[in-house]
Amino acid sequence: MPKSASLKSSNDYAAIMKKLSILMEINQAISRTFDLGESLLATLKILQNSYKIKSGAVFLVDDEQKTLKMAASVGYKDDLAKTNYKMGEGLTGRIAETGKPIVAPQVSKEPLFLNRMSSWEPKRNREQSFVGVPINLDYKTLGVLIVNLAFKADRDFESTKKFLMLTASALVQAIRLDQVRKIERQRLIDENVMLKQKLVEEFSFHNIIGNSREMREVYEKVTQVARANTTVLIRGESGTGKELIAQAIHYNSQRSDGPFIRVNCAAIPENLIESEFFGYEKGAFTGAVSRKKGRFELANGGTIFLDEIGDLSPMTQIKLLRVLQEQEFERVGGMETIKVDVRILAATNADLEQLMSEGKFREDLYYRLNVYTIMLPPLRERKTDILLLADHFMLKYGRKHGKPIKRISTPAIDMLRVYHWPGNVRELENCIERAVLVCDDQVIHSYHLPPTLQTAESSNTEPRKTLADAVAGFEKELIQDALKSTRGNRARAARLLDTTERIIGYKTSRYGIDVKRFK
Repeated sequence: MPKSASLKSSNDYAAIMKKLSILMEINQAISRTFDLGESLLATLKILQNSYKIKSGAVFLVDDEQKTLKMAASVGYKDDLAKTNYKMGEGLTGRIAETGKPIVAPQVSKEPLFLNRMSSWEPKRNREQSFVGVPINLDYKTLGVLIVNLAFKADRDFESTKKFLMLTASALVQAIRLDQVRKIERQRLIDENVMLKQKLVEEFSFHNIIGNSREMREVYEKVTQVARANTTVLIRGESGTGKELIAQAIHYNSQRSDGPFIRVNCAAIPENLIESEFFGYEKGAFTGAVSRKKGRFELANGGTIFLDEIGDLSPMTQIKLLRVLQEQEFERVGGMETIKVDVRILAATNADLEQLMSEGKFREDLYYRLNVYTIMLPPLRERKTDILLLADHFMLKYGRKHGKPIKRISTPAIDMLRVYHWPGNVRELENCIERAVLVCDDQVIHSYHLPPTLQTAESSNTEPRKTLADAVAGFEKELIQDALKSTRGNRARAARLLDTTERIIGYKTSRYGIDVKRFK
């Protein structure tokens, strides 16, 4: 083999190995970060240092605006780093439009070279070569990689073009992953906005069931206090919906974009309540392997709802008082004072005045919490809301359990109205859900209701019945239901019950059923 041929082969091998080394360095740089801008800039700097490009840039396609926007560059002045091209404009735009590489050995002789970024200075007669390649994926152009090289007449431009196409291929995955992340991020943002709107709609006080005079007074108070930052104390028996009112206040306030943190003071053990409220530092106690934020810190910028606050111990009451007054605290085992901006909503079913007289609840804490009080009436004092609530729960659990239940029978409604509801709305909801589950018809009857309502022994609202009375009561209920369905038409009611009109007439007279009320 001639010496010159051997030398050429050796030089070619060295050039190939150098390019492979550069590609490996680029791949490593891209894999180090998820930031696309950092990946593109690192790639261009490697080309600048190892491949000796004078300048270079990566443009990404903006499908909506049909433009090419510069994503990274090296070798250009800072004020030119935001240069954009329209599709088809200049060499760069032509590459994006056609999806094919372009080589201009001498830019001074290329009419499409716009020199928009002043990379070539004709006055100084510094000739340059331009090489641009598309960044393609599945026949779609994602962007364009361009480089400017010092002009050399003997440069192998075909080899240069192939090398840059391999470089562009290395960028495809980083660009595609960035697009997927942006789409996913936008989806999460849209979903977050939708969920927040849904929360606002769901917990709007307009959606709290009840139109009794007592509940209208509650709505008026919620409206008055929602937009302020005032501390609110919500009082009422268990099951009256104190948390719903707290949520309505939060989601109709200026803090609705912030967190709503609920704390059940009665459910947290005494020895853990301080760390739950204020968090703890790593090593504060056995098992504290890392720092943990407390509920007050998590609620920063939003609202914290302290449910069953009457169950707090005197020691915890002292620490809570400081947070209410100063809006600051220290984590367990920590020295740093943490300041927060939190709105306090508290609730209790306890008689705080009685607890104060017994020395179990601090007066200063009581007056700090009792800035604005909302009293929730028990269900037995808002009888007119029982039917509205029962219908709401019937539809809710009918959908949940796939039961096509249309209504509640008149005797069942009467039974709901006379019961004294010691568990309030929560007990009513549980009662209707049970009735929906056991109902095998489109109508909830009195026998679908729980035994406590059917016998009413605990409320003394109904005397004990003989078998004959129970059968008569059931028969009366069936006739009333049939008359209600037929709008008081006894003939049609008789057909529904597979009997005669004469018997229906006799039974309505016997049971004292007023047919006119169903017309």
